[in-house]
Amino acid sequence: MTQDEFLQQLQIRGLLNPTIAARIQRDAIVAGETPEAIVSRDRLVPDDAVAQLKSELLKVPYQKVDAAQIDAKLFAMVPEETARTYELAPLALQDNLLVVGMVHPDDAKAQEALKFIARQNRVNLGVYLMSYGDWQKVLGRYSPYRSEIEKAVQSLNVKEGSSTQRTISLEGGGAHEDAPIIKIVADTFREAVGDKASDVHIEPQRDSLRIRFRVNGDLHTVATLPQELAQPVASRVKVISNLKIDETRIPQDGRFRAKIFDRDIDFRVATFPTPLGEKIAIRVLDPTTGLKNFEALDLLPQTRTLIEKGLDKPFGMVLITGPTGSGKTTTLYSFLQRLNKEDVNIVSLEDPVEYFVSGINQSQVHPEIGYDFASGLRQILRQDPDVIMVGEIRDGETAGLAVQAALTGHVVLSTLHTNNSAGVIPRLVDMKVESFLLPVSLNLMIAQRLVGVLCPDCKEAEDAPADVQDIIARALKGIPEDVVKDFSAPYKIYHAKGCATCKGRGVISRTGIFEVLQMTKKLQAVIEDGATLEKIAEAAKEQGMTTLRQDGVVKALRGIVAIEEIIRETEE
Repeated sequence: MTQDEFLQQLQIRGLLNPTIAARIQRDAIVAGETPEAIVSRDRLVPDDAVAQLKSELLKVPYQKVDAAQIDAKLFAMVPEETARTYELAPLALQDNLLVVGMVHPDDAKAQEALKFIARQNRVNLGVYLMSYGDWQKVLGRYSPYRSEIEKAVQSLNVKEGSSTQRTISLEGGGAHEDAPIIKIVADTFREAVGDKASDVHIEPQRDSLRIRFRVNGDLHTVATLPQELAQPVASRVKVISNLKIDETRIPQDGRFRAKIFDRDIDFRVATFPTPLGEKIAIRVLDPTTGLKNFEALDLLPQTRTLIEKGLDKPFGMVLITGPTGSGKTTTLYSFLQRLNKEDVNIVSLEDPVEYFVSGINQSQVHPEIGYDFASGLRQILRQDPDVIMVGEIRDGETAGLAVQAALTGHVVLSTLHTNNSAGVIPRLVDMKVESFLLPVSLNLMIAQRLVGVLCPDCKEAEDAPADVQDIIARALKGIPEDVVKDFSAPYKIYHAKGCATCKGRGVISRTGIFEVLQMTKKLQAVIEDGATLEKIAEAAKEQGMTTLRQDGVVKALRGIVAIEEIIRETEE
């Protein structure tokens, strides 16, 4: 099966539209990757659908794999390096038959590697096709994080109450005596990527060094090390981030890139001095989890239509609002990817550049040298842009320049801090933007929040309590009939108790809930009459805007999210 055939079959079966397929082919040539790798990495098509398609085309049976059920002894038969290189994994040993799952069963080199393993172990081979996602989960079984960390700590022979503090060598990979520290840091980053953590926190405590991951918005402790390792671990992180190792009195910012699980991961590092040592926060920027295309945003049909119309206009502002950590930047990048075409010049101003996207001219501001959003905007207009992305509108000068850019024939994408979409207009007015400019410069105001996606393997339906039934009934009023026709009282809600798939958490990822306020003649009249938050909210309701609460309730009834989180995160 050629890669062209693979893309063609995805289109024939309605799994991929022609525009995205063309972009994949272009990106594959630029990045030196296969189209299939891009489809899997960017999650453009569900893993199971890709695997079933390949199974039909290659005539190899497809098997869904539960990584937790694989006997740990099998991993000794197939080395981790072989599993990673050829994207395969051992599944079972039945009598004299080694059953192996392969992402690419038509790969001749992978077949040769398996034959060699079979001869070494004197077994016969049975092959199934497995999905890329299942293969990644099996890889996680090869390197149990806690046991490896414990071995590294034991090799250091650190004793309780010891006051000796090691420093690592500044040369290359470090001296032999520093190898356990290097391993602790490397394994921590590998585990963070495997867990799909968004942040790693390395925190010195009074009697320990605590390592925590933020996964799906929640922090949890993954390791507790002797306090004596706080300084060596911090030093190692600073070395690979090109920070000053001897400066511990002031915060520092750095960045590095590492290849983990055969993909490039960026890590953004920030140190913070405390009386017990340096606390380090590390943002994990994994393109496979942090970068989403427009189709992956999980928008309701009417919301999607509004956004598409707003993005397709030749000029005007599209502003995304919400609190810190609500996914605004991820949504901005998805919009940029939709607009990213050969005949469109896209220029961005970011602080910092989180993900590097091919085809977009990205620039990082440096306020300390006078290069901020406002001064950058002035320079961008000299670059003949069609689309301008400004990471955040923070002050009146930036707001005024963004409005002027929108009025002079540019699409402007940016973020703003307000609680809801109705708050965008009063906020801009507070920033001294003339209210009469807003109706002609603003296209869309989008508010969003992030909520946990329930684990599909352990979620269960149940009848909602009486008070929740009332909340759901009120939320469904005003939503288009074609959306609510599938739901009727008594309403069912879903909860996940936790299982091996979600590691007992009950959630596997996060998704957005959205509300989109469109600039209309009615809203324009409200602005001209003196826009207050109450008047704008009333106008939004009259023109049929789906609120954050309504969007979340629909997704809760569909079993995607928990209704309790929707109630907690949104206003009625």
